[in-house]
Amino acid sequence: MKRRKNKIHWWPIAIPFVFLAWVSYEVGATEIVHKFGNPSFSGINQSAHYLTIDEQERTRKAELAQKAQDALDEAQREADNTTLAKFLRNLESRIYSTLAKDISESLFNYDTPGTLENPIFGEIWLEGNRIIWMNDGVNITLTVEEWMDGVLLSTTTIVIPVGQFGGCFSDCASG
Repeated sequence: MKRRKNKIHWWPIAIPFVFLAWVSYEVGATEIVHKFGNPSFSGINQSAHYLTIDEQERTRKAELAQKAQDALDEAQREADNTTLAKFLRNLESRIYSTLAKDISESLFNYDTPGTLENPIFGEIWLEGNRIIWMNDGVNITLTVEEWMDGVLLSTTTIVIPVGQFGGCFSDCASG
């Protein structure tokens, strides 16, 4: 039988030495330098930092103002949609409609038409505005004056020739 010789293997001893040599070669020391992360202290990108803060503050103020305006708008919508507000709007509309009907019936009254000697006329003040109407048998004139604090702001006049608008005050066959 052959006898084996005990052989000493050198690689388990050599690997740690090679590793230590490699690690010591790679390790290098430098000076420790502290750098601030906040641009307010370091000055790097400081203007961008200030602009960002300013934008955040401005955006926040705008959001708060928008929320306040939204709340006011919502309160106004709720006030406009109450039963009382709806009733008042409906009543006002009916009053204006009746008023317009009465004025137009007065202007276009064919039973007792206006003449140059005896015109049909009227005047009413409505929400600070003066409405004047007149039918002289030849023309129907409607004048609306816009007043504010006792000062006349504007005047609108509408003139309608009677013979060309709808009815006849005299014998239609002769005209």
